[in-house]
Amino acid sequence: MRTPAPGSGRGLLLCAILGVPTRCCHPALCPMAPAPPLPELLECIHSQLLPGLRIHCPDPHDPVRVLSLPRPWRRLGCGNYAAVLHHPHHPELVVKVYGPGRPGLEQEAEVYRRIGLHPAFSQCFHVGDGYLVLRRLHGTTLYDCLRRGIPIPPRVIADVDGALAYATGRGLHAHDVHGRNVMLHRGRGLIVDISDFLNPEPCRAWRDLRWAYRTVYRPLIAPLRLRVPGAVLDGVRRGYRQLRRLRKARGA
Repeated sequence: MRTPAPGSGRGLLLCAILGVPTRCCHPALCPMAPAPPLPELLECIHSQLLPGLRIHCPDPHDPVRVLSLPRPWRRLGCGNYAAVLHHPHHPELVVKVYGPGRPGLEQEAEVYRRIGLHPAFSQCFHVGDGYLVLRRLHGTTLYDCLRRGIPIPPRVIADVDGALAYATGRGLHAHDVHGRNVMLHRGRGLIVDISDFLNPEPCRAWRDLRWAYRTVYRPLIAPLRLRVPGAVLDGVRRGYRQLRRLRKARGA
């Protein structure tokens, strides 16, 4: 299955249909941007990246690990299902390679198909055998903002609320939206990972994060521009996971 990117003319039509502003507030993610040249990148993926890439999948609940990566490819991040890789000659694209035996590629491709064009989400330009080619999102995750003392403006929360409402209107679900999946870029909010948006199971992650932003971050952390140590954030994350398990067990 292949998902081509819209050209500029088709992008105008899609923007009108989907209600996306033609003058995008996220210049790096502007849906009006022409489709990037893919043949050179695809050739590089098949001749260089995939033959030299080794991904280890230790546990379904832990991130995959990149054991071998050919130069000049770089690792941008790893999730529980896939590694996100980048080639310096293609600065606005990333390749998301799923680990051996890890599910979800077809589901994620379907999510991007439904999302279409929206400034708070990435775009899928190509679906390959075990990988996706996506538009690269630039910014700082909310997790890193807290760790580094970078102010998080209320507009970020409003942007994410609007993007999730848009996704819900496309038949998707706001599942697993948390501080590592939301980024701040030029004062605006972006949602990085939407791979679980076909999951209909209720998820309170974003609602709880928004509550913490309004009741803890804004009145206590933001005025002092405090830096929250990573160990503290990881401890909060582990505690929150336990709370979610308890909620699920009780049917809350």
